Amino acid sequence: MNMIKTMGAAFALSVGAYALAVPATAQSGLDQVEITTQELAPNVAVLFGAGGNIAVSHGDDNTIMIDDQFAPLSRKIEAAVAQLGAEAVSFVINTHWHYDHTGGNEHFGQTGATIFAHHNVRSRMAAGGTAAGRETPPAPDVALPIVTYDQGLRFHQNGDTIDLMFLGGGHTDGDSIVIWREANIVHMGDMYFNIPSFPFVDVNSGGNVYNLISSLDVALAMMDTETQVIPGHGPMARKADLTAYRAMIGESVSRVEALREGGATLEQAIAAKPLADFGRTDGFVGPDAFVTAIWTSIDAR
Repeated sequence: MNMIKTMGAAFALSVGAYALAVPATAQSGLDQVEITTQELAPNVAVLFGAGGNIAVSHGDDNTIMIDDQFAPLSRKIEAAVAQLGAEAVSFVINTHWHYDHTGGNEHFGQTGATIFAHHNVRSRMAAGGTAAGRETPPAPDVALPIVTYDQGLRFHQNGDTIDLMFLGGGHTDGDSIVIWREANIVHMGDMYFNIPSFPFVDVNSGGNVYNLISSLDVALAMMDTETQVIPGHGPMARKADLTAYRAMIGESVSRVEALREGGATLEQAIAAKPLADFGRTDGFVGPDAFVTAIWTSIDAR
């Protein structure tokens, strides 16, 4: 059963880690990046390159693209979209404001695409600030989302019902998921990393691990075992993979909470290595950084 519909009333892991780690001011290696595609359903595909995973809806209506990676890749992304048999991009949806997901906004805005995102995405892009650990300048007007929303929007395009949904954020304060209800596909943005990393809770961008847990729970309730899950980084997944990821987050939070309730300081909690047995030490976010993010999230409750 397609639960998303009923509730409607080969990619290397190292690429995902590279895409997060490379600064936007030092992207000399991007000329070597190859954009690859994977068709998920009729008129729906995912594009892998450097930066956040891109989804594309195309067909008789309009071409809709979810996220657009780094600015220097825009021409390659256009070419990959064209190879799908799709027309030029009409609509861009940003799952959040980080530069590895919005870097192509300026280019696609200049070519006539309308950009959609949560209110907080536009606000943060317009103001600039610390994003994913680096200072990001204010975006030019053409790169800003011009259609924004509080809870979500719905597209009736290309033979599907496509929902943009803000579930409360968690990675940042502006995370959206995108759901194809008939095709039974969900793009999770960076609320889900399918790489050997702990979650990235960007507290400088309004991220909070408790909001992340809540958002994941709502998203999981809309999936079934056949749902195809597009992570923000890493290869395609299923509900079982996302369920395990959410369980790992919950157990991590419980362990850090226990240390704090026992009187530990943050430094002592980090030194205790409460997350060592998860084996997630080779990814973008290590255990010490995730303990710190959980600790900061507790303070913000």
